[in-house]
Amino acid sequence: MTAADRNAGPLPGTSALRGDCGNCFALCCVALPFSASADFAVDKPAGRPCGNLRGDFRCGIHSRLRDGGFSGCAVYDCFGAGQKVSQVTFAGRSWRSDPGSARQMSGVFPVMRQLHELLWYLAAALALPVARPVHPAAEALREEVEGVTLRDAGELLGTDVAALRGRTGELLLRASALARTGGGPGRGKNRRGADLLGARLAGADLHAADLRGACLIAADLSGADLRLADLLGADLRDTDLSGADLTGSIFLTQPQLQQARGDAATRLPSGLRRPTHWRT
Repeated sequence: MTAADRNAGPLPGTSALRGDCGNCFALCCVALPFSASADFAVDKPAGRPCGNLRGDFRCGIHSRLRDGGFSGCAVYDCFGAGQKVSQVTFAGRSWRSDPGSARQMSGVFPVMRQLHELLWYLAAALALPVARPVHPAAEALREEVEGVTLRDAGELLGTDVAALRGRTGELLLRASALARTGGGPGRGKNRRGADLLGARLAGADLHAADLRGACLIAADLSGADLRLADLLGADLRDTDLSGADLTGSIFLTQPQLQQARGDAATRLPSGLRRPTHWRT
């Protein structure tokens, strides 16, 4: 076990923002649609239970999702939205015990998932000491979003998530700039939204780079210096992070790591776990 693995506890304020399948009615296996592809073995429309779902709300192939053609499920994380909808919004009533709630529950779940993702990012901003100037605004917005998550199902369905996402995005930009510059002048390379599909970036110096929204699908970032890099929304599907240094990288999520490839030499930021499918 590496030091990164030993420090893989959740970021402060995010303990409830991890999926807890034991307290969820398998909402991701019901509410979300998927199409037959490299990520999913079959087609499934929104609102229809997955064929692998058991009567106890557990996945029948959970231990072999990747081998079974469901790698898309293996990388998915609801940020704790599933248990929130199941146990708070619908007070423990499942779509099986209360079939009349199924459609509304399926509609609320993706809304809650987006809200919980915003809460995760705001918590990540609050965990950046050098971003202290934006902490009061981030904390106020975090409390506002948390309040929205406690509304009833009808109110949640009417939530203007785009507006909340826009306000959150502005705060995260400010937090990122402060973190990547240490509060002073100068910053890393600006590769925001760059198309780096399959790029050969082994050993690249991307320290404090702005990589938010960049397409890094199948890129070779082995041994790259990604310390303090902003990776918000970067597409890391099949990205090679073997031996890369992601220490202190900003707004990197567990689902992004699950999509990538890495090994025991990959250095991770605090709060994230080394995926089990990575090479040891």
